[in-house]
Amino acid sequence: MIKNEKIRASEVHLTGIHGEDLGVISTVEALSMAKKLKVDLICTSLFSSPPPCRLMKAGTAKEEVQKAKPKSGKQEQNAKVKEIRLTPQIEDHDYDTKKNQAHKLLQTGKAVLLVVRIQGKEGPKAKELLERLLKDVVDVGSKQTGIQLSGKQAMVQVNPL
Repeated sequence: MIKNEKIRASEVHLTGIHGEDLGVISTVEALSMAKKLKVDLICTSLFSSPPPCRLMKAGTAKEEVQKAKPKSGKQEQNAKVKEIRLTPQIEDHDYDTKKNQAHKLLQTGKAVLLVVRIQGKEGPKAKELLERLLKDVVDVGSKQTGIQLSGKQAMVQVNPL
């Protein structure tokens, strides 16, 4: 947020305190208007010429910036995908542990990416393992994509219900 004397442009497109358009005026004139009204001159964007500026209280501008930040943070949290890695030669106990991890993650609302590392001709075995795991977590999640076999891994994404 650039305000007052830090604005380097010679002219600005000014918007008043109540949102009225005051047109294009010199920066010096806009700063003197801001001082008369006891408010700040705040530049809203640097990507246009002349840059659009507003007359507003400094506290109001900071509040607008803070209101915008929490919204973006919440959106990022919802998009999290946790990856669980397995191998085709997994033991029963290890399989149960991975299944329980996937179960817990899906119950908390996170998507899970199940990845099986493949070496050689283990493709069919890996696909079988993923199908078995999908059947075990069907009560808390549904697959977003089909099982994808690509090179050295097989994977499927499971979204919470």
